[in-house]
Amino acid sequence: MRSKLPVVVIVGRPNVGKSTLFNRLVGKRIAVVEDTPGVTRDRLYAEMEWRGRKFQVVDTGGILFEESDPLAEQIRLQAQVAIQEATVILFMGDVTSGVTQDDMDLANLLRGIKTPIFVVVNKADNMAREDFAPEFYGLGIGEVFAISGLHGRGVADVLDEVVFNLPDPAELQTEAKEEILLAIVGRPNVGKSSMINAFTGEQRMIVSNIAGTTRDAIDTELEHRGEKFRLIDTAGIRRKGKIQGSIEYYMVNRAQKAIDRATCAMVVIDGSEGLTDGDKRVAKLAHDAGKACVLCVNKWDTKEPPDGQPKKNSLIKKDFIKTIRDQLPELAYAPIVFTSAIESAGLAPALDMVLSAVESYYFRISTGALNRLVQEACFERPYTSKGRFLKIYYSTQVATSPPTFVLFCNDPDIMHFSYERYLLNKIRKEYPLEGTPIRLFTRSSHKDKDGKDGKSGKSGK
Repeated sequence: MRSKLPVVVIVGRPNVGKSTLFNRLVGKRIAVVEDTPGVTRDRLYAEMEWRGRKFQVVDTGGILFEESDPLAEQIRLQAQVAIQEATVILFMGDVTSGVTQDDMDLANLLRGIKTPIFVVVNKADNMAREDFAPEFYGLGIGEVFAISGLHGRGVADVLDEVVFNLPDPAELQTEAKEEILLAIVGRPNVGKSSMINAFTGEQRMIVSNIAGTTRDAIDTELEHRGEKFRLIDTAGIRRKGKIQGSIEYYMVNRAQKAIDRATCAMVVIDGSEGLTDGDKRVAKLAHDAGKACVLCVNKWDTKEPPDGQPKKNSLIKKDFIKTIRDQLPELAYAPIVFTSAIESAGLAPALDMVLSAVESYYFRISTGALNRLVQEACFERPYTSKGRFLKIYYSTQVATSPPTFVLFCNDPDIMHFSYERYLLNKIRKEYPLEGTPIRLFTRSSHKDKDGKDGKSGKSGK
């Protein structure tokens, strides 16, 4: 059993150091930090502990009230949603610039709410700068703390006050379900954030037709059919030759890390554009990581109207599926779902498929059943190489997530990849294991004097 964690939200105008403080609090460089206003656009969530109390910290995009940027309104919306779920709010200012009009506008937005607010004045790297912090009492929204997020100066005092204002743990709802970590991945502008918003029924991610809007890996909680999900939205992945600037470097790095920590990867493909080389690169990234995988063709409303009749000259589902299967043979195990985030269509079946893929990911075959299956396959189709028969003496499943099998044989060098594929197909015929890769290794057995100890082969089909 674990408690539903309280939420501490950091808000403020752009470039006051919110992400720097966020990274210091959680002890990781999760938020992208760069001396460029507006680098953080979405809400970022991370868990931390202070003096024995655990809570979530939320970083938000910088809020401006007079701004021509088409994303400014959505950034404000993101911050307002975070404020509504906050247990404690940290209003962040910059001591080097003093109180600005944007600070006052944001303070007016917060004025009157019952949530505890603390004004955290950043960049007070020394006593001389700290002397200017009391100016922020003029905002009239809460106690003022002078800190340096970069160097950690004064941060402990803020955390002590935060913990003091958290509710009693006994008041928090408890939950026992283990979460399914689902990474939503894909090339830029295929609708990953729209999918998250559609799944959760709230505008949690910033959505626009500007490629690269999401820059960080962002966690969102969701419950479906009694199972708890943590959805990880990621920056669009581009091939390395297309990465420009340090921000995009971190985008790709975070997306890869999101896949690494996920249970399942949902690879989002833009149905209006068809399967591209970029889609194939992202799908193979999930495959190479050995994760459960679901291929999600989004924006299908642009190809197939609600009545189910395809538009003239458009791809129908069976043609799209054939294209994917032909061009991504290594992901033949991955189910394909069709969705429209904008119309909230196909979402429940997509999550159902994720549940099925995760079940396959953790599936275990008994040793007896596996040995019978492999021996029958070898009897049905014996294999020889250079005049020598391949003899498989014993088979066992050594791991799940993904299912991993070891075959002990007379000589691993005899095993050709085509015969590995044959055995894997036999396993899948008996146990479909849809949605998960399978790994197969061969090891030498001491039954043969000429066995080559430690040699192995592997397949991720």
